[in-house]
Amino acid sequence: MLPLNQVVLLIGLGLSFYVAWCLGANDAANPTDCAVGSGVLSLRKALLIFCVFVAIGALAQGFMVIKTIGTGVVRNVTLLGSLTVVLSACLWITFCTWKGLPVSTTHSIVGSVLGYGLVVYGLDGVRWGVFGAIGLSWVTSPLASAGLAFVLYRVVARVIPALPRSEQLTSGLLIFSLCFSAYAFGANDVGNATGVFLTVIKQVGQVPRSLVLLGLAILGSVGIAVGAFTWGYRVINTVGFRITRLDPVMGGAAELSNALSVYLFTTIPYMVLGWGMPISTTLASVGSIIGVGVSKSLDTVSGGTVLRIVGAWVLTVPCAAGISAAIYLLLSPFLAV
Repeated sequence: MLPLNQVVLLIGLGLSFYVAWCLGANDAANPTDCAVGSGVLSLRKALLIFCVFVAIGALAQGFMVIKTIGTGVVRNVTLLGSLTVVLSACLWITFCTWKGLPVSTTHSIVGSVLGYGLVVYGLDGVRWGVFGAIGLSWVTSPLASAGLAFVLYRVVARVIPALPRSEQLTSGLLIFSLCFSAYAFGANDVGNATGVFLTVIKQVGQVPRSLVLLGLAILGSVGIAVGAFTWGYRVINTVGFRITRLDPVMGGAAELSNALSVYLFTTIPYMVLGWGMPISTTLASVGSIIGVGVSKSLDTVSGGTVLRIVGAWVLTVPCAAGISAAIYLLLSPFLAV
């Protein structure tokens, strides 16, 4: 029989792969939705490019981004709490992916930590100020991206047709945006998956080495690829086709506004105020598509689809918290880790 430490490490490794699968299944839509929805690339080609550049980003820089479970919502998260938080977030993301709804991984984890914190520490043990930043990102992410996309589409729709080979230019920009976005996703977000195992290693008293970090980056990139190719189409179909009907110019404006929103709202407030404004890439991606749809014609935007997506965003924190609290209460009497 395996020692408890080894069992816990195996559980952490399995959860790392599950997180990576969730990232691929739900977040693959962020870099690929515009290219697929506008018809520039087929779903299979877009996912293949996504997976290749995610792997490059993860292997080149992914091991540099170490993220452990905590997020500052509570003062401390035990080993059992960490495993509970990750499992709860993954279950919520899996449910939303099944329904074709794009949700934030960060918000799911924060909600799960909240549920754990309420059970273990009570109301006074939760740092409620963290949720001010989350609430701010619910508003700033989609609205900033939608507003920028609205303006960009008006500009691009006038400029692009006047250029030679405008269609090839638009398609090329979309594919470049996909590659760059996927690389950045692999370099940064693979840390969400590797962080699970690193948290476990830290709490069982082992120190990760560079080879371990590289191995986790490989595991994360494989998990993301598996998630993208199994259930990635569910969210891509919703965001790429059901919000509005994208053409290449709309897709290019939306992808550019998404990238600019994330970059500008991170860097400019930091230079002026000393802190970056919280913005979700998932919410920004959806907001940009809504923005170009409204800019072209309000009638082309599906209000029902938008309401379903916004409903999932609002429910993410309370639902993830409820799942986390229930799982912790169920497991804590039997597992003292």
